Amino acid sequence: MPPRYAVFGQPITHSLSPRIHAMFAAQFGIALDYRAIEVGREDFTSALDAFARDGGRGANVTLPLKERAFALCARTSEEARRAGSVNTLIRNGDEWRGDSTDGAGLLRDLHQRHGFEPHGRCCLLLGAGGAARAVAFALADAGVGELVIANRTPERASALADAIGTAPRMRACAWDELATMRDFDLVVNATAAGHAGNRLDLPTTLLAPATLCYDLSYGSPAIAFLVWARATGATRVSDGLGMLIEQAAESFALWHGHRPETAPVYAELRANPDCRSSPDQVRGRL
Repeated sequence: MPPRYAVFGQPITHSLSPRIHAMFAAQFGIALDYRAIEVGREDFTSALDAFARDGGRGANVTLPLKERAFALCARTSEEARRAGSVNTLIRNGDEWRGDSTDGAGLLRDLHQRHGFEPHGRCCLLLGAGGAARAVAFALADAGVGELVIANRTPERASALADAIGTAPRMRACAWDELATMRDFDLVVNATAAGHAGNRLDLPTTLLAPATLCYDLSYGSPAIAFLVWARATGATRVSDGLGMLIEQAAESFALWHGHRPETAPVYAELRANPDCRSSPDQVRGRL
């Protein structure tokens, strides 16, 4: 029986992770049993215990379970501790070790597919949850010139800014303060608004002609933000498909000791009609 891996979340039926990891495994001739397991916060602990008893060797964790996964780990990486959440679980004996690969995944996608280097740039991060925390620390580590964190609950944005510290130049703001800001080099949407079918009320002054607008989600949850960006005049927009693949590659390397090639996986999935937040499809909705 091949070793068992899984992705846990709710909802999870849309997840591309099983397909991604199957393509990664094929590059190395690795037999792999990777499944999507639907579970909510209340049942996550028991589901993860059952997975471990059945031979589970590693898992990915997505909404809304990343913070709960962190609490269940005996050991965590520095990235996970700073984010306060875990998206990758590694089984060590009778314990789980937790890591966070979201930040590394974003930086790789920005560099490889968008030619965007955060160093010295002015960046806006919308949201202050688990994924946002991982992204914020990654951007800070990459040396952004300024990072503004906006959240509808300003206290959460302030707490995240304080956790990062003074370098780079850091600012937390309430949502209504966005109307006073303009011309960011990078705008990252890390809110869950698209998953709930909600629109983001954002001022058009945030964008310059060359601003890169990036949604951490992929597929239909990313469409509202990307359509707003196109309508506002942005010429550079992206969903988080590339980030998903890159963070999955980091997880795969933690489990198997090999980092797979991501370009062919990205090309195949981008051609998939289920990935409906591609730039051309977003443009067609305007």
